[in-house]
Amino acid sequence: MTTTGPARHELAHFLRSRRERITPEQVGLPPGRRRRTPGLRREEVATLAAVGVTWYTWLEQARDIQVSGQVADAIARALMLDANERSHLFVLAGVPDPNPRANCPGMSPQVAEMLEKLEPLPAAVLNSRTDVIAHNRTYARLVGDLDLLPYEDRNIMWLIFTDPAWREALPDWPETSRLIVAKYRAAMAEHLSEPAWKTLVKRLQEASSEFAALWDRHEVLQPENRIKRYLNPEVGLLTFDFTHLWLGPRQGPRLATYTPADAVTRDRLDRLYELALRREAVPVPA
Repeated sequence: MTTTGPARHELAHFLRSRRERITPEQVGLPPGRRRRTPGLRREEVATLAAVGVTWYTWLEQARDIQVSGQVADAIARALMLDANERSHLFVLAGVPDPNPRANCPGMSPQVAEMLEKLEPLPAAVLNSRTDVIAHNRTYARLVGDLDLLPYEDRNIMWLIFTDPAWREALPDWPETSRLIVAKYRAAMAEHLSEPAWKTLVKRLQEASSEFAALWDRHEVLQPENRIKRYLNPEVGLLTFDFTHLWLGPRQGPRLATYTPADAVTRDRLDRLYELALRREAVPVPA
């Protein structure tokens, strides 16, 4: 996508200001000699971001050139932008952020502390793409051990359709799978041009014929609070009242909390939390 006018000039000034605040030593480069301006040179940023020197120079000159989400991501990393600066870069560039985890408020220390304080209640921060951005210890062990999975697989829809343990742990799997696909399609209406959303759909279509069939039905639903059940392999059936607490605009990041729907679940949840604490106390072999 190309951005012209005031936004492109503002982007050029912003990139230059971020470049000039970084010393070569911060990014593992030798200090060099005879630096006429503070910070990094344009060619150094281009090298760090794996883009052409001429192209990056034109970008800082506010020329009308194309900027993709992947290239903007590489520049954000090269310039060591924080979450607010990164978001600003993508707004000025006029492209969606391909990394939906990068600027989610669920990554903040304040939200992480809140998740811990909610224990033993399972709680997690999910974005609208159903990525698990952050979670507490009880949530991690509702099904197996979420912490053992790579980050790219910590996506609820991916797990529901591809992980046998999740299928076995969801007594209401047929209905749960139908609902999550319908909610994802509704949420995707605001993200149709974003690579991360389309990539997940394509990945699931290739991995699961059941997902592909549900996707072709074009059902849509909005998120709702309801009962959820998990058949945990260690403590048995857990029945929860499931609640969304929104952390941003609707269809954006949300705090998902699980409150025991009965006394049996409350007792079993306490046992699950105790197991989680015991595992955490076991030292990892060197």
